[in-house]
Amino acid sequence: MENEKPVNYKHNIHVYRDNGCTLCGSCKGLIKRVVLSVLLNEQVDKCCSVGVLVTDDFGIREYNRLYRGIDRATDVLSFPMQSFDTAGWNGHGKLEFDEETGVLPLGDIIISMESVRRQAVEYNNTIKYEAAYLIIHSVLHLLGYDHEKKSTEELMHKKTNLIMKETGFDI
Repeated sequence: MENEKPVNYKHNIHVYRDNGCTLCGSCKGLIKRVVLSVLLNEQVDKCCSVGVLVTDDFGIREYNRLYRGIDRATDVLSFPMQSFDTAGWNGHGKLEFDEETGVLPLGDIIISMESVRRQAVEYNNTIKYEAAYLIIHSVLHLLGYDHEKKSTEELMHKKTNLIMKETGFDI
């Protein structure tokens, strides 16, 4: 216990579920731990909040259709609430804090556990590994990383691998 890293509890990480998805305590804990690992890795020094909605393929298809105009299921969606001039915490522009709480809303993530399970089998990973990978990927999107931009694609991949290792999921 003496050599443990101090845990930063200042971030608000909320995990919700819909469409009758089951979410065990260890999965909820995993999601929170992974989100916190990304925030610590990126040295986010403001009290912030991240919402994670766990759903199934039907649910994520509806969100994808509603918010992106794409009528198909995907594994994960990210909805950033802050603007970044460059990828990463140090690239943030003007931050918009919640006036009532003083907390910085980074954004929301929606993840389909049905896709997570299917992809875990497809890529020969565990469900926890696949979920952690997708959550890390999504939090990096909330922090301005974008794999569709050549300038940050490689950096995003490196960061994901580093954080996977830090959270105990060696690639």
